[in-house]
Amino acid sequence: MKVKDCMCNDVCSVTPDTKIKDVAKLMSENHVGSILVTDQNDCLCGIVTDRDIILRTIACDKDAKETEVSEIMTTNVCGCKESDEMSDAESKMSRFHIRRLPVCDEDNKIIGILTLGDIAQKTKEIGQEEVSETVEKICDCNTEQNAE
Repeated sequence: MKVKDCMCNDVCSVTPDTKIKDVAKLMSENHVGSILVTDQNDCLCGIVTDRDIILRTIACDKDAKETEVSEIMTTNVCGCKESDEMSDAESKMSRFHIRRLPVCDEDNKIIGILTLGDIAQKTKEIGQEEVSETVEKICDCNTEQNAE
């Protein structure tokens, strides 16, 4: 199965100068836990999650009405292509403990997102054992990296 068969094509995005308050409102309106950040060419330049807003804004006493998303977003974003095999995408998500994987075209323009929820919805096609293993690896914070 290819990523394009599982990903969500309806993606919310903002620009780096968007205020965090507006990002949070967009998340609420669209019932999503992350927003992709794109440059003027619609190319991926970051991602911000609801957790980022809590830990990098509220916990740091930043003003969500004045602070731009560029100040709290993750910039070293792990992504994939729609032609990638699902097993490769799942492996990447497991290895880096990420629940959301932006999907870009060859020019790094956003065309979708692959989430843990998308994978769970395709359990029959992917296989119960593989999905369970992926979820376990993504959610397990006591991996080899953290065992030292």
